[in-house]
Amino acid sequence: MKKLFVVGAAVMLLVLSLTGCGSDSLTLNVYNWGEYISDGSEGTFDTIREFENWYEETYGQKITVNYSTFASNEDMYSKISSGAVSYDVVIPSDYMIARMAQEDLLLPLNFDNIPNYKYIDDTFKGLYYDEENKYTVPYAYGIVGVIYDANVVDAADAQGWDLMWNEKYSGSIVQFNNSRDAFGTAMYKLGLDVNSTDKTVWDKAYDELLTQRPYVYSYVMDEIYNIMESGEAAIGAYYAGDYFTMVDAQAENVDLQFYYPENTNFYVDAMCIPSCAQNKELAEIFINYMLSEEPAVANAEYTYYASPNSIVYNNETYIEDMGEDAMAILYPGLENFADEYNKAAYRNLSTEMLDYLNTLWENIKIN
Repeated sequence: MKKLFVVGAAVMLLVLSLTGCGSDSLTLNVYNWGEYISDGSEGTFDTIREFENWYEETYGQKITVNYSTFASNEDMYSKISSGAVSYDVVIPSDYMIARMAQEDLLLPLNFDNIPNYKYIDDTFKGLYYDEENKYTVPYAYGIVGVIYDANVVDAADAQGWDLMWNEKYSGSIVQFNNSRDAFGTAMYKLGLDVNSTDKTVWDKAYDELLTQRPYVYSYVMDEIYNIMESGEAAIGAYYAGDYFTMVDAQAENVDLQFYYPENTNFYVDAMCIPSCAQNKELAEIFINYMLSEEPAVANAEYTYYASPNSIVYNNETYIEDMGEDAMAILYPGLENFADEYNKAAYRNLSTEMLDYLNTLWENIKIN
């Protein structure tokens, strides 16, 4: 398959300066969400290994990519902000990107090293978390919805956020194990502003989560895959793309279905370079590679997340492989994404509000 990766002479010189004389291998540290890249399993494209091979073939220099994963934006932030670790590429969500940029935890990108950025659809540029397109390259986007087992849940109950609070299914409901998304479900349910600066608004969401607490089987992130696929739980809110991953692996006695509540979170995850990076230029080359056709399509097919990359959503093989139903869920009105996003997306909260939110969250978990 033709690769659309483009490297200019400046980048070639830059890489040569990076490799240096006598160096046997370069190392790139990448930090990403779990289940969020095509990893070579079951014959899929192995993005990390292919990048290592491509780099060596192109520049005659060996490279090792240390790839590790996080379960939530908050976990990732804690690790980066502590200064105890060093990563070259991270892929946070929008609201966390805004916070990291504000706290000088991100480096500005040199887009001369990322020419494939031109394939990112304009509707994903200039969004609130990076208005000047200074720090980020969008990787994937999506919408939070509700996943349920149709063999357990009555069809009449499968609507809105109310299903997540339905006492009938007590002990079969899983909730997000991170404060922002968990509170989001309650706030969208109540019609509250998910970016409010009023503590009494967060108190209302807190009370709503407390009413849900007796019905919750578990608070989860990546654990939701096994729990929903096996039928261990029947209801959970999660990211749209992950629904298809669960369907592929669901047990014979499980029939997972999906819907979007009327009010819900729209989000963008983007590739960034943290201020602790040791190999900034190499990180930019990696980001550019991720935007090229073969890895971009492979990653979108593997993760089932919607791609902001025009190479992906215009690829006929990708469209055929995904199927009409999946495309309808993943790309509902791409032309209107920015409007819906600006209306419903999480914004960066002040330190005071974040501290208050985390206190409320800890109380829920303790209770």
